[in-house]
Amino acid sequence: MTTPAALLESGRTLGVIGSGVMGQTLIKGLLEAGLVTRRQIWATAKTQESCDEVAETLGITAVRDYREAAATAGIILVCVKPAQIGAVSAVLRESSLRADVLMISILAGVSTERLESLLRPAENDGPRPVWVRAIPNTPCVVRQGMTAICGGSDATARHLALAERIFSSVGRCTVVEEHYCNAITALSGSGPAYMYLMMEALADAGVRVGLRRHVALELVAQTMLGSARMVLDTGRHPASLRDDVTTPAGCTIGGLLMLEDGKIRSVLARAVEEATRIVEQLGKAAKAG
Repeated sequence: MTTPAALLESGRTLGVIGSGVMGQTLIKGLLEAGLVTRRQIWATAKTQESCDEVAETLGITAVRDYREAAATAGIILVCVKPAQIGAVSAVLRESSLRADVLMISILAGVSTERLESLLRPAENDGPRPVWVRAIPNTPCVVRQGMTAICGGSDATARHLALAERIFSSVGRCTVVEEHYCNAITALSGSGPAYMYLMMEALADAGVRVGLRRHVALELVAQTMLGSARMVLDTGRHPASLRDDVTTPAGCTIGGLLMLEDGKIRSVLARAVEEATRIVEQLGKAAKAG
């Protein structure tokens, strides 16, 4: 089992700025994986009430003012909305951040170049925090997430390995080049919402042909879960696996042809395309702010 010392140097802490759903999910994953102890981790929240709730629920320190806590950090996860990064960076600039602190952002659309500029030292050639950008998704809540990570200009293989271990505690993690990040946000970051819509539609279809709703929903959910596992575990292309189910003159080919008539491929592609465009706009808005 991984020991906490393997993730953090002695005397250093791990901070989570923004303890919403994803922030708390990452904290739970880190604790359950044994990557940190409760003494080594701290979190932030906007209100004292939220801080008290996080502290009681997770058994960690939670604060509103994190300037002092940031000074001891070896790793800081930034889990706020893109529009809040300006306010967060203002607080961090008032903190005595260590030069070797690893900053990990899950902010949609905000580039590492932008993140680095926010904490660049006044002299411009002094040491600065290292940034890694991460794109997780909500199935991290049940430890079945998919996260893509990329490094900023100063990130090394060691920094990426640390980030990969953090996000592997809540699912799968892969390293990518940054120019793919907005598309990944639109595909896997937003992807669970697409899956839920399809599950709902298929469950409705089951009700339409006579199934009880709870039975239809369980059938659909497990079928989608099993199909995903087949792709990941066998390494086979979805089209090949689909052929296994599609027998000549059978019911499956009839259903598939109806889906193709409805241009399902085109609709899904356009959905990802539109989501990517919006992510790019979020990044521009955060930069302007």
